[in-house]
Amino acid sequence: MTIPPPPDSPQNPPAQTPPAWNGAPADPAAGYAPPAPNGAPYGGAPYATAPASPPGRVLSIIGLVLAFVAAPVGLVISIVAAVKLGKAGAPKGLAIAGIIVGAVITLLWIIGIILFVTVLSGVIGTCAELGPGVWDVNGVTYTCG
Repeated sequence: MTIPPPPDSPQNPPAQTPPAWNGAPADPAAGYAPPAPNGAPYGGAPYATAPASPPGRVLSIIGLVLAFVAAPVGLVISIVAAVKLGKAGAPKGLAIAGIIVGAVITLLWIIGIILFVTVLSGVIGTCAELGPGVWDVNGVTYTCG
């Protein structure tokens, strides 16, 4: 006659039941508690999701930043953002600020370019009249070459 091994021996390990989650009965076959009826993982409460940002919100921020760096690009992106935010019924303050800043800086660049071209063409015209050399006309020295 053979003697059976004691219950705690390696040949006869004790039965282990996984712990239950949130009071739900454990499923020994699966090794974990079943998910909660609301579909939350592991029977816990679902995580709160962040509210969805209205479409165009990120574009309005990018447009405002680009209005200072590359004004025409920032102006266009801010206009697109304002249209998207208007359709969504969301506030469009940043988009309008980007439109204003982009428009003002773009106009200043256009005026600066026009002044630069005007002054440069005046100097080129004066040098064309005077010819090569260093000339002093009305207290202004021209070096034409």
